[in-house]
Amino acid sequence: MFIRKSPIKSKKAGGSYYSFRLVESVRIDGKVKQQTLLNLGKHFDVDPSNWNLLAHRIDHIVQGAATDRQQHLFDVTDSLDEDLEVIAQRYAALLLQKLSTPISPESATKEQQVADFQNVDINQLKVLKPRSIGAETLALHAIGQLQLDDKLRQLGFNEKDLSAATGTIIGRMVHPGSDRETHRWLQKNSALGELIDCDFDTLSLDRVYKTADKLFKHKAAIECHLAQREQQLFDLKRTIILYDLTNTYFEGRATKNSKAKHGRSKEKRKDCPLVTMGLVLDGDGFPLGSQIFAGNASEPETLQVMLDGLGSASRQRGSTVVIDAGIASQDNLDWLRENGYHYIAVSRERHKQKPDLEQGAVVVKPAHNDQVIAQRVEHTDTGEIRLYCHSQKREAKDKAIRNQFNQRYETALTNLNAGLSKKRTIKKYEKILERLGRLKEKHSRVAGDYDIVVSADDKKINATRIKWTRNKSASNKDENTGVYCLRTDVDTLSEKELWQTYVMLTEVESSFKSMKSELGMRPIYHQNEDRVSAHLFITLIAYHMVHTLRTQLKNNAINLSWQSIRNAMASQQRVTVSMPTADQKQIHIRKTTECEPLQRSIFTALKIKPDAIGSRKTIIEKD
Repeated sequence: MFIRKSPIKSKKAGGSYYSFRLVESVRIDGKVKQQTLLNLGKHFDVDPSNWNLLAHRIDHIVQGAATDRQQHLFDVTDSLDEDLEVIAQRYAALLLQKLSTPISPESATKEQQVADFQNVDINQLKVLKPRSIGAETLALHAIGQLQLDDKLRQLGFNEKDLSAATGTIIGRMVHPGSDRETHRWLQKNSALGELIDCDFDTLSLDRVYKTADKLFKHKAAIECHLAQREQQLFDLKRTIILYDLTNTYFEGRATKNSKAKHGRSKEKRKDCPLVTMGLVLDGDGFPLGSQIFAGNASEPETLQVMLDGLGSASRQRGSTVVIDAGIASQDNLDWLRENGYHYIAVSRERHKQKPDLEQGAVVVKPAHNDQVIAQRVEHTDTGEIRLYCHSQKREAKDKAIRNQFNQRYETALTNLNAGLSKKRTIKKYEKILERLGRLKEKHSRVAGDYDIVVSADDKKINATRIKWTRNKSASNKDENTGVYCLRTDVDTLSEKELWQTYVMLTEVESSFKSMKSELGMRPIYHQNEDRVSAHLFITLIAYHMVHTLRTQLKNNAINLSWQSIRNAMASQQRVTVSMPTADQKQIHIRKTTECEPLQRSIFTALKIKPDAIGSRKTIIEKD
């Protein structure tokens, strides 16, 4: 076995180039001829001084180490560096795949189904090239269900672009990370290439970047296609539209990105520039559209942009839009009415009345320790309904937060007062008042709940005591803790139906959480604006696939997060078992590990074959 360099004339280009092949000498009809085992392509760039060593190593992997000569060659290959060993392993795997025959029961011939007993040396049995395949199988199934591959072909993606797009999207689902990490994972850790018959070792990192750009270029068409396909699959009515925003942060300054701005970070990363994503979902949690805004975007100003950007197939006249208080400005509510929408919004009003069961309030959620009661108040002058809600769980949470802020403020006041009796501390009356002003500014959330009196000496030069008490305002806040108000112009829903529709907004929060924590949306390492948009869009496409899978699993009583599903599928691997036989053969069997119970339940619920590839066997006659 050796490597040969052959000149090739190109009729199309009118010139010539060199092609590299892995060949072996064989005797045919009494003549020695060279037989091509593997075409290494024209981009083979191994130094010629290493060709002989590389060919010997490939031969050794394929034939095993049963003979003295091969054992000697194995000793020689100890001098291979890591890069050369990786290349040898890759070409050996390609050669074995080329020489293999399928032995899966569904595709095997009658002769191949006959039992095959071999006398093997179990001491030299090896398990090679483990690659994950479980989660990849699920992800590829979702792409097929949503017919994304067909749509990309219609948009002009060739097969190489399609493979890169599939690898990028599934990489974001199964092993979220940077584009560079996805590229490495496809080549070193995943069996996705075997599933789609693609050699990802030939995929360049540059093509990964360019494919991401190409996906984003067709953003509107892809989003529209996915929304339509999801509606067909699940018979979605889409009379509810959920809208919210989130932001994520950059690693780096992102000076070339006009949308990278400092703002209020959801992850408390005030030190980093941000970019904001607006997301519209239907009532079942399927995305209808998305938009990228600057990191300091005004939330109310984004609503009209988002809804105008939705295609007619993704919305119906008379749909109800559900939004939180940050977006629910009066101008937005008026605009929704003028454009044929209904709305359910969290009110911005500060003074809310606590619902009272004795005054007509009803229980909309009877759960223990999380009871929610709601009271309906109709305003005939505006045509609006106010639903005042009280949640036990929300009350406990709000109280815990307020107590924490109160403790911090009171601790600061206590320390300032204690300093009045200590040496070398500030005591001047005017300075103490300045300090109090700064504390009020720092603890503005609770400072208004306190009445503070500063006592001074007769000449009002030094302060002598700081005394504070909780005022009536604090008592009113305590009484209304856990109370919130919903505004709506929908008069056909009961209190329970209104509240349940509003609670759907948590689906948007769950979507953002999934995209950030499970699908690698944060942080962003790209600095170019288009690349950032492409990164976020690929995450959104991945979420379409994830939500499609999880919806089907929930319909079959499998209520797991994507992270839990991914972890459960991680143990299913594609491996090669290699073993020498007593009659001087080397057998290589490439197969998928058996399903565990939870894996089989997931496959059954999704109607997927547990082993989409089957096994392949290669028998090498040793020299």
